[in-house]
Amino acid sequence: MSAGPDFVLRPWEMSDLPLVREAAQDPYIPLITTVPSPYSDRAAEAFVRGQWERAATGAGYPFAIVRSRDRRPVGAIGLWLRDLPEGRASIGYWMVASGRGQGVTRAALRTVTGWALRDLGVPRLQLFVEPWNTASARIAEDVGYRREGLLRGWQQVGDERRDMAVYGLLNSDGPRDGRAVTTD
Repeated sequence: MSAGPDFVLRPWEMSDLPLVREAAQDPYIPLITTVPSPYSDRAAEAFVRGQWERAATGAGYPFAIVRSRDRRPVGAIGLWLRDLPEGRASIGYWMVASGRGQGVTRAALRTVTGWALRDLGVPRLQLFVEPWNTASARIAEDVGYRREGLLRGWQQVGDERRDMAVYGLLNSDGPRDGRAVTTD
């Protein structure tokens, strides 16, 4: 799936182990995701197989975010369908340091959001962001998500329960601030 002229979203491959290694070295990514830390090739291979299983079982659609020019993976985004019977799905994303600041996450979120709303007909999308993570919150808002509230002690992050701001986007939401909710 194209995420603009510079990036594509594709299924995970075993060739993505260097991305898993870089993510495992990040101080935050392993705390809030299933990225293995400490890193080992065996654990990274299990992580990739886990992404394949999520797709195969219908739990969601995990994608590696890959730079088009050199085919280097720089992050991940997933659409998680656990709550689809209740009319909602969640999106989660992360970006390694070498991929940040290039508009990659925004393009990937816009792409998956549009696909989920338009093509899959998901009634509601939601994502959860720690209140201190202003960059992630700004990306969500730029794509059209609206901050709906604070969920106290919502998620285990490392050794503690942390608050999460919840952002939502309804399939029926119209343009906001003169912009389309999502852009093709």
